[in-house]
Amino acid sequence: MRAKINNFEIDLSKPIDISISLTNTDENPIAWYIEKPVIEPVVFGDWIGKVSEGKSSTNFNNIFFNPHGHGTHTECLGHITNDFYSINQSLKQFFFSAKLITIEPEKIGDDFVITKDQITNLITEKTEALIIRTLPNQKEKKSRKYSNTNPPYLSEDAAIFIRESEIQHLLIDLPSVDKEYDEGKLLAHKAFWNVKDTHNLNSDARLNATITEMIYVPDEIEDGNYILNLQIASFENDASPSKPILYKI
Repeated sequence: MRAKINNFEIDLSKPIDISISLTNTDENPIAWYIEKPVIEPVVFGDWIGKVSEGKSSTNFNNIFFNPHGHGTHTECLGHITNDFYSINQSLKQFFFSAKLITIEPEKIGDDFVITKDQITNLITEKTEALIIRTLPNQKEKKSRKYSNTNPPYLSEDAAIFIRESEIQHLLIDLPSVDKEYDEGKLLAHKAFWNVKDTHNLNSDARLNATITEMIYVPDEIEDGNYILNLQIASFENDASPSKPILYKI
């Protein structure tokens, strides 16, 4: 099945899923010092919501997880503001032009940083969404335990450049666009969303812009232009687990 979006033709039968699935095994990636997700059947007395246990006609699980720490998620500026903003209210369109780029973060002191110069050299035309794949790109990203590892991050200048390039949706294969220990500065988040005061939101803050973290883009997916379908669950929360899908143009 083919469709035409933004005057580009795509084949809907060939989606490229760049999300990481959520599981209750040790294969699940984890960030921010939490434990793995919990997926377990509801129990009422001697009744267990699991068909294989022989006492239920259905599988009936509770799921306990954190969208920020347990896998691919999309967040709005409500992630850093005093007032409540919901990703479900911020993201109202779901198909976008997208550019996939690959960057090896630069070593600066003890950190590895994605810099403005690196991004500037790779963005030469307008796009609604930017997808950053970092090197090295091991498959272990899909199960990595990020806590206390000081992962690479995006510089403030790079985030400003992305914002000034009118990119509305930023996707990255790291647990955060910001440094793990940054004393709560959140420089890249604030720069991308143009949030100048988290307690008194400025009128030109980017309410409809989103950041998607902890994606995984396999090596065989080439850099270039795509159509992005950014799917979220309808959570009234600052973030939701998400399923970004790419389509070749």
